[in-house]
Amino acid sequence: MLDVTLQHRFPGFTLDAAFTAPASGVTALFGPSGCGKSTILAAVAGLLRPEAGRVVLNGQALFDSASGRMLPPERRRCGVVFQDSRLFPHLSVETNLRYGLRRAPSVPKGGPVEGPGMEEVIALLGIGHLLGRRPAALSGGEKQRVALGRALLSRPDLLLMDEPLAALDAARKSEVLPFLSRLRERLSIPVLYVTHALDEVDRLADTLVLMEAGRILAHGPVEALAARTDLPLLAARRDIGAVLACTVQAHDTERGLSQLHFAGGTLIVPLDPSPPGTRVRVRVRARDVSVATTRPQDISVQNVLPALVERVEHGQPHEAMLHLRVGEVLLLSRITRDAVARLGLRPGAAVWALVKSVAFTPTGGPST
Repeated sequence: MLDVTLQHRFPGFTLDAAFTAPASGVTALFGPSGCGKSTILAAVAGLLRPEAGRVVLNGQALFDSASGRMLPPERRRCGVVFQDSRLFPHLSVETNLRYGLRRAPSVPKGGPVEGPGMEEVIALLGIGHLLGRRPAALSGGEKQRVALGRALLSRPDLLLMDEPLAALDAARKSEVLPFLSRLRERLSIPVLYVTHALDEVDRLADTLVLMEAGRILAHGPVEALAARTDLPLLAARRDIGAVLACTVQAHDTERGLSQLHFAGGTLIVPLDPSPPGTRVRVRVRARDVSVATTRPQDISVQNVLPALVERVEHGQPHEAMLHLRVGEVLLLSRITRDAVARLGLRPGAAVWALVKSVAFTPTGGPST
């Protein structure tokens, strides 16, 4: 477990943040540029000495301003992956990876080795064909995969990732994300992941720490925070919506569709390659959910779910946000105020939630 309490002042900016990250899984620090995410990561890594606070990892104080303790970076057992790969340009991929191995703690003869070894890391990241190359001959996505492998081979107690995909174009980003998802399933150590991209949060994070202007607005499980319209940083986004934990139930390859089971029923989505039984998460955007007061017939939308209106919010001009209870989960629906009036929508009203199958984007990885 990672406990962080930090205060630090810069000219014109003050960081005052406290949160706890679970002992395993990915905790995402999410917020706009300049909100203090990377400052927190630097403090945890030992690259910045905060003015006040504590950083405690698995019961060991890495930093404690009250006692004057400031463990140097090389003794913190943190693996760090930055926006730029920071690979040694004169070394091959294999030699860069072995540098990480040299930083791993020594293992007593015959004792167990904790963490993935060289062969497993190479296989997990799909970099076996790159071992003889130097960084200059790698794409941006390949460099980041090698940098991640080097960090993992140091067998850290905590993995720190500072916007590792921010410098990549969409194609390279989509290349790296599946490998990060695979590692998320394999790792048993905590990961602190800095990002301002909501799709990365959906795909990778178990816990979300929402930041703005040096403060933490909220933190908790991703599914619990995704649909909170009281958080301006999320509510103002056009892609706000619910994140649902689902299980792949079946495939219909002839029709190009998959069935996902979730706590509110079954969803029909475009064919997903994951085998039945795989746990995935999907984001259901509020703008892609409409409602009907009677069950519609002969329409193209295949996801028609019985729901109850829990709340009607009149936020944006001419728009309303419906909070819909579907079984055990909450969906959001962004509709016009005129539609609310025409349909007589109010708390407690029974409706049908209509969601286009193309609105679902499987996020991969196990749900939590």
